[in-house]
Amino acid sequence: MKLLSLLLIAVLAVGCTSFAATTIASAAEHPEARLFDETRDASADVDAALAQGIDESKITLVVMGANWCHDSRALAGWFTQDEDIMGLLDRNFVVTYVDVGQKDRNIDIAQRFGIEKIVGTPTMIMVDYDGTVLNKVTAVDWRNSASRSKDDIILELETVALF
Repeated sequence: MKLLSLLLIAVLAVGCTSFAATTIASAAEHPEARLFDETRDASADVDAALAQGIDESKITLVVMGANWCHDSRALAGWFTQDEDIMGLLDRNFVVTYVDVGQKDRNIDIAQRFGIEKIVGTPTMIMVDYDGTVLNKVTAVDWRNSASRSKDDIILELETVALF
């Protein structure tokens, strides 16, 4: 019985170690950043980003998310830590981050662009420099950002930038 108990403990220890290593490896597949600040004046930030977008003839990305959300942190991480994505953003976009709390804060900003409620985070609204929302239907599709590859993010951003 003692031998069986030791064998069971050994199997569990190896299994837990493998699971932990897999979890750590999965988390390391994308960068993370916590850029959603509940203390900021989100309306002023969005207005400033839109004005900059007009001045520079760039698309404004209004990233609505929360620091508790791994997908929001992943998208913010890609946007601020990956050189290729950062270059693409710098050339074509103005980015602002809006904290949505538990999907109950700053909802008026989403509504301003025709999105009635935040159903998932992050929600990313792409606004052309003439004020047109370019992705009203797909704005919520970014809520799987932690699962997206770098190439997928670049492809989607390039598609909008070339529009």
